Amino acid sequence: MRKIANAPVSFGVFELSDGPAPLGADEMVRALTDAGYDGIDLGPVGYLGTPATLGEHLGELRLAGGWADLRYSDAEQFKKGLPLLNATLDVFAAAPEGPFAPRPTLGCSGSPERFARPGGNAPGLAASDWAAYAARVQEAADRCRARGLEPAFHHHLGTYVETTEDVERLLELTDVPLCLDTGHLLLAGGDPVTALREWAGRVGHVHIKDGDPKILAQALADGVDLRELMGRGGFTPLGEGELDLPGVVRVLDEIGYEGWIVVEQDTLPGRRGVPRNIADQAANLQKLKELGL
Repeated sequence: MRKIANAPVSFGVFELSDGPAPLGADEMVRALTDAGYDGIDLGPVGYLGTPATLGEHLGELRLAGGWADLRYSDAEQFKKGLPLLNATLDVFAAAPEGPFAPRPTLGCSGSPERFARPGGNAPGLAASDWAAYAARVQEAADRCRARGLEPAFHHHLGTYVETTEDVERLLELTDVPLCLDTGHLLLAGGDPVTALREWAGRVGHVHIKDGDPKILAQALADGVDLRELMGRGGFTPLGEGELDLPGVVRVLDEIGYEGWIVVEQDTLPGRRGVPRNIADQAANLQKLKELGL
């Protein structure tokens, strides 16, 4: 069994501290419900309300997952981020029962130089740093499990776990399931179809996202950062980039994947406008349904 969710990032909602969200949570939930989605990611803590009001805001949707960002490369900053992880888990623990438990998605803050150079072009972790980095990832995962929640680690452009090789190293050093994001892996030079097949035993969560390597190449040539890449449309509507979407769906069937599939189209607030964002996400779901999901 699989269920399909969407996420606030598809509407440019990343951090509430950036200013007013481009659309309110209740409006987003209505739009995704009307489009036929089963669930939604959490977004920034507080966007979908408090633990006490989460169920009211979700309506018919169920919580699929949500981003919990930590600086695994820096011991002091990692410790400073743990209270936010705890606050995120408080919300998850209050989520109404659904077809699958929501997955805390362990995100990896990037260093300044990696954030500025998406696409596998920045220096990775030194070999001597991997053990400590992985130990902090494992600690975060164990904290999630202590709350009765199974996490998944999200590889990401502009971070220390970006390329196929980075992901494989992390999988070797931890027992954490992987949130495989097709768009981030594609733009990091990987093959999402092959990765799904080869990492099947460790894939615990799936983000389906398309990407345009041509837009990435121009962004790299211009020296812009990851945020600007999103602003330029580096993550496209499904079918408009270079992701082998039919291949992804086929392999999900082959490996018998069960769980949440989260459609994402990372963008910046106001880039396409709320009506276009809503139409894009309805069309993205329709493409997946046409392929048999």
